[in-house]
Amino acid sequence: MTNGRSASDFVLPRRVAMATMHGKERALSASFAAIGIDLVLPSALDTDQFGTFTRDRPRSGTMLEAARAKAQAAMQETGLQAALASEGAYGPHPTIPLLAVGRELLLFVDAAQGFEIAEMRIDEQPTFGHCPAVSVGDADAFLGRIGFPEQGLVVAPVGRLNAPVAKGICSVPDLEIAIETAVGLSPTGRAHIETDMRAFMNPRRMVVIGEVGRQMTARLSTPCTYCRHPGWGKVRTEYGLPCSLCGCPTSLPRHDVFGCVSCGVEERHAQSPGAVADPTYCPLCNP
Repeated sequence: MTNGRSASDFVLPRRVAMATMHGKERALSASFAAIGIDLVLPSALDTDQFGTFTRDRPRSGTMLEAARAKAQAAMQETGLQAALASEGAYGPHPTIPLLAVGRELLLFVDAAQGFEIAEMRIDEQPTFGHCPAVSVGDADAFLGRIGFPEQGLVVAPVGRLNAPVAKGICSVPDLEIAIETAVGLSPTGRAHIETDMRAFMNPRRMVVIGEVGRQMTARLSTPCTYCRHPGWGKVRTEYGLPCSLCGCPTSLPRHDVFGCVSCGVEERHAQSPGAVADPTYCPLCNP
């Protein structure tokens, strides 16, 4: 019991608005159908208004704030009281030079029952990158590495990256035209070629979105051990694994915290019971 309601009061919605215009439902529909939820696409929702990877429309706020805005817009467009929204962020790895990393956030909002669940997945092998070129031949190595033409491209003039001349490029002839156009518009006479990070143009993103979708449906299928509300799962990681030499907290993870989106109960689970950190990671032993 929680808030005077019984377990039977909490029923997952059967129709949920999917806030996308880039085909993400293809990676998510099967997982949600398996738990009895149909994803409904809004007929005229422009999710690019909340930000684009190509910088022509900067994202306002955090990933979570952008996902919430998408979910609210999808509910308004469809008239449904529940929505699913996805937001991705890709860029250089924060600690490992020359390595790219991706973050995929999936947000489930149930406005009728007043709760939301966010799931995140980190991708350390994303299809993400860019290169300068004045011809297709200049980009041969890059194109081979990213899997073109299955992976789409965006081309912009170097010096004017927020004004792409073409998106969704999936053929050599279209790439040749885009490069020639961008070279003519660039103050330095070069084109900037980058991976198109929209989901339907990036096969790797679709895989990762599918993975985080399965995380979400697993969590929606798991009731709280205390109040039976759906959505019990990992809410954060706590750091501070003690040093084996001096016992000082380190930057390594110590506990996974599981919690309920309704009653707020939390449980801490040691990642490795009894584990200690090598002094290499200790700020006192190895300052």
